[in-house]
Amino acid sequence: MKYFCIMETTQRNIAKRKERITYEQAFSLNGKTPPQAVELEEAVLGALMLDQNALNNTIQMLRVEYFYRPEHQMIFKAILTLFEQSKPIDLLTVTQQLMKEGQLEVVGGGMYLSQLTNRVVSAAHIEYHSRILSEKYIQREIIRICTETLTKAYDETTDVLDLLDSTERVLMEIDEKNFHTEYHNMQDVLKSAFNQIEAVQGSDSSYSGMPTGFVELDRMTAGFQPGTLIILAARPAMGKTAFALTMARNIAVDMKKPIAFFSLEMTAVELVMRLISSESGISGERLKKGEKLPDWEKAQLYARSQALTEAPIYIDDTPQLSIFELRAKCRRLKQQHNIQMVFIDYLQLMQGGGEQSRNGNREQEISLISRQLKALSKELELPVLALSQLSRAVETRGGTKKPQLSDLRESGAIEQDADIVMFIYRPEYYQIYEDNSGSTLGMADILLAKHRSGETGEVRLKFIKQFAKFENRDETNNYNMSTGLGPNEGFDGNGQGNSVIYDSKFNHDTDDSTENEDMF
Repeated sequence: MKYFCIMETTQRNIAKRKERITYEQAFSLNGKTPPQAVELEEAVLGALMLDQNALNNTIQMLRVEYFYRPEHQMIFKAILTLFEQSKPIDLLTVTQQLMKEGQLEVVGGGMYLSQLTNRVVSAAHIEYHSRILSEKYIQREIIRICTETLTKAYDETTDVLDLLDSTERVLMEIDEKNFHTEYHNMQDVLKSAFNQIEAVQGSDSSYSGMPTGFVELDRMTAGFQPGTLIILAARPAMGKTAFALTMARNIAVDMKKPIAFFSLEMTAVELVMRLISSESGISGERLKKGEKLPDWEKAQLYARSQALTEAPIYIDDTPQLSIFELRAKCRRLKQQHNIQMVFIDYLQLMQGGGEQSRNGNREQEISLISRQLKALSKELELPVLALSQLSRAVETRGGTKKPQLSDLRESGAIEQDADIVMFIYRPEYYQIYEDNSGSTLGMADILLAKHRSGETGEVRLKFIKQFAKFENRDETNNYNMSTGLGPNEGFDGNGQGNSVIYDSKFNHDTDDSTENEDMF
């Protein structure tokens, strides 16, 4: 008997936690009147019954929940029913519909409906009034959610992680359901398009998007465009982070454009150590192991890394970052620092939140994340580049083992949502040292497998492993390699090593022009 009592109590507690707190409960706890605009609700309903076209202009803006009074919700539902059935909407038809549903007397009868139409002259301001109703609803929802969260937070039986997840989910739902971009007419879009064309024509750059610093890749993409989602995928140890970090460095250091780099795998210090190694030309292994550097190399380290101190790179190394947190942080960075591009390392380490996370459906969760990343890029009008893992099918495949779109791990939605999909392929890793393009030693191929707005193809770059850096194939550098080469020393005339010292005639006070002639 005791066991069943415990089970019954547990089930009641679970049911209690799942209950949605009402407005009355929330505002009785707060002791304040809920945000509302009853007069505007009456004006909107009256306008809808006066003007046949009013609902066409506000159908995307208005929802039943926006009306605070239950009677007004019933009236609006009746109007929506008539609209869905393509029937005329006026005082008489709405009255008949409410009578048919048995709700006419509940809302106040025909006299109240008549009063609603008498209070407005026209529907001229219905869109503005509807927007205010939506704001009042959002205020009520935020207060209700926060009150519910506070109540559950005080409950010792509440699972904190579940509470965080549910709060994130419902807040995100407010954003998704209540903020919609309206359509654009062709005249406005054409004007924006021509302005963009003229801006590109008048600029020194030949790319309309964000250049990466890799000439051939930028030629194929015209730079990464605002509002696009780019997926960079590869098997482990191919150099995904190195390639993303090199692009981030090129954009921030060379072009002075602010970028955000979200690293779910490596710490901020580890990323910066890679940048220092790449910038200074000193092997990351030597820096990690604490190898004592000679004075000239220390000077080189600090001098070449100076450019990084002024680079507008904003690194966030929060582990297990949720898509909700990412969107919130990106909005703040856009507002505070006007970031021009977002890098995410990497997609499979992110948390989606919501039912997919709780149910353990990883494929649906990845699909949600990829959709949200695409939405983020459009919302902030900047390119978002997310790194992604590839499945092991690449390793089991025969031949060159070049990645394919079908190798994207855990979800086909990644391929669907992405505007650009790039793979990193290093033949040298698979003991292929020669191909049609020549030697593959120290080379990496960037495979542009999908490009929604342009050509696909391959770009060969140099991969400098000891510095975790990619470069253009024809680019030269003046790095001192990790062997520890220093400045020339020891030429003291002793003929050390393979050097031979020839005496110069300028060292002697003689007019004999033929002296030591055979030495030259």
